[in-house]
Amino acid sequence: MTKQSWKGSALLNPVPPVLVSCGGMEKPNLITVGWAGTVCTRPPMVSISLRPERYSYGLIKTSGLFAVNLPTEALVRAVDWCGVKSGRDVDKFAALGLHAQPGAVHPDCPILAESPLALECRVTQTIPLGSHELFLAEVAGVMVDEDLLDEDGRLCLDRARLIAYSHGEYRALGRCLGTFGYTVKKRPPRRRGGPEPAGHRRTKQD
Repeated sequence: MTKQSWKGSALLNPVPPVLVSCGGMEKPNLITVGWAGTVCTRPPMVSISLRPERYSYGLIKTSGLFAVNLPTEALVRAVDWCGVKSGRDVDKFAALGLHAQPGAVHPDCPILAESPLALECRVTQTIPLGSHELFLAEVAGVMVDEDLLDEDGRLCLDRARLIAYSHGEYRALGRCLGTFGYTVKKRPPRRRGGPEPAGHRRTKQD
């Protein structure tokens, strides 16, 4: 396969176009952030990158709090709209018919009621990078819709119908191609005289 060499560019795709809620409950705000990610497990931490000129930048700098709300197919219009409109000029929750509710850990910081899963975050460090400033934050709590839990209380995130953003397009997630560690999982032993494991093809060595 022939490749071309281009100059350096932020072409990491796809990414989660998360809706970040911030500000107080009296005047909550939403901003779409394409550059967000997990950075640590213990303690659980995430990052978001914002331009200093964005309205939400000042809100988060002042409060030190924000929430990462996972986007669904039903929220794709809100994801796009909140990325091109400023909270300086419009109440995004009211304009979109969305609802802010207080977080469980940080009740002064709003979460998006329509999102099935929200990560309540507290900023621990900011790093100016250039066009953007990186916010590192500890995840203090997670709000999960009970509809995403099975009868044993396990999270079934596939029920949420989450979306991704890739090279200017919002995309629905496709079919499952595998699960974590599936390439090294041992097959269950076949009982002598029993049926073949699903997907097994008999060879000359069998």
